[in-house]
Amino acid sequence: MRSDGLALRAPRRAFLGAAATLGAAAALGSAASLGAAGCHPRRAPRGRREASLWFTYGGRNRQVLEELVGRFNAEQDRYWIHPIYQGDYYEGLAKLRTALAAQVAPALSHVVGEVIPYLAEAEVLEPLAGYPGASELDVLPALGQAETWQDGAGRPLVCLPFNRSTPIAYLNGALFDEAKLQPPTTWEELVSHARDLTVRSARGRVTRHGFGCPIDWWFWVALVGQAGGELMEGTRVTLGGDAGAEALALWQRMVRQDRSMKPPPGRDYNAWEQTNQDFLAGRTAMIWTSTAFLRYLEDNAPFPVRAAPLPAHRRAAVPTGGTHWIIPRSAPPAAKDAAWAFLKFMHEPAQVIAWATRTGYLPVTARAVEQLEGSGFYRRHPNDRVALDQLASVRPWPWAPELFRIQREIVQPSLENAVLGGQPAADVLTRARARATRELG
Repeated sequence: MRSDGLALRAPRRAFLGAAATLGAAAALGSAASLGAAGCHPRRAPRGRREASLWFTYGGRNRQVLEELVGRFNAEQDRYWIHPIYQGDYYEGLAKLRTALAAQVAPALSHVVGEVIPYLAEAEVLEPLAGYPGASELDVLPALGQAETWQDGAGRPLVCLPFNRSTPIAYLNGALFDEAKLQPPTTWEELVSHARDLTVRSARGRVTRHGFGCPIDWWFWVALVGQAGGELMEGTRVTLGGDAGAEALALWQRMVRQDRSMKPPPGRDYNAWEQTNQDFLAGRTAMIWTSTAFLRYLEDNAPFPVRAAPLPAHRRAAVPTGGTHWIIPRSAPPAAKDAAWAFLKFMHEPAQVIAWATRTGYLPVTARAVEQLEGSGFYRRHPNDRVALDQLASVRPWPWAPELFRIQREIVQPSLENAVLGGQPAADVLTRARARATRELG
């Protein structure tokens, strides 16, 4: 998503005023289209409290979410949820910010975790702790606000987990068996396995890469954590210091020197989709991507897919990803009530299990995990267990309103310049830190 010029550490008035410059008409148009563009065009039965839900999924995930909304609407007679598709994460966020400025935001949406501190500090999120049953949802701490962010438990509750994930490794089981290799558990093994699994033609052209991964912030953050670094120290942006450069240099070596890692073309989810397609077509033997793609890859691969945790370096470390539910503070009270009823419904074990087992996202409550374990689900589907076990290695995000801007405007282009353009890793990150300090410090 390109920068819209918003300053992330702005107070509420500045946030809304700046967002308004994006075009209140766009938000009004989006709101006006609810009936026409919604994926459940039926009118609510008379007497229901209604709420619109803006979501950012296509394909299987959209189908599963719409089915769960339909279940909620059918199983009780007080509330009605209207789900409305808003594009991908970044498109949905741009529309949401515009709608907040125009006072036409939906009563319920979900946003990527890096944005939550930004929205919370702008005071546009509804505090949730006072809603009935908020303390009884049994959320897994690593996936909820408490441990997703540093000092998340000490802040007012403003979000609940929805589609939560970690990066994991996916292996072509047939190729690993043929090479007699086990999943890599260290960076050294990652490098050596990728070399061993890379195939070249007689002229030296790579016909199969051993490893593939989007040149993306999320995976670089995992490497930074594994190298022992942190993105921030207090309020100071460090980008991992030496660990950040070491992480970036690993990619540079595998892409430019070993030629064992394939950096997919495109940006954002275009690159992620290309990574998936390279894996399914056998053009890569091993990839890193989200656990969210587990079911898709298993269902479409012509070979056995094996999931594995990311390798460790100085320590095991992964970030969490995905989105969190939010209720905008400006929504009408009746719509907020409907939104909250739906959130409670979505945190019941039946819905958590349906969402997790049909998509690959993590189950977000302890009761759901207990039921899955008791039913033998993880014995039958060991790949689903990988991300759950990996929660023990999760590193929390800094609670930093500027984090999303650092990611999109500064770090992401720097990673691409270093890996694809060959600029020295340490120099690239030194410039990125200086820019972050200058613009945001």
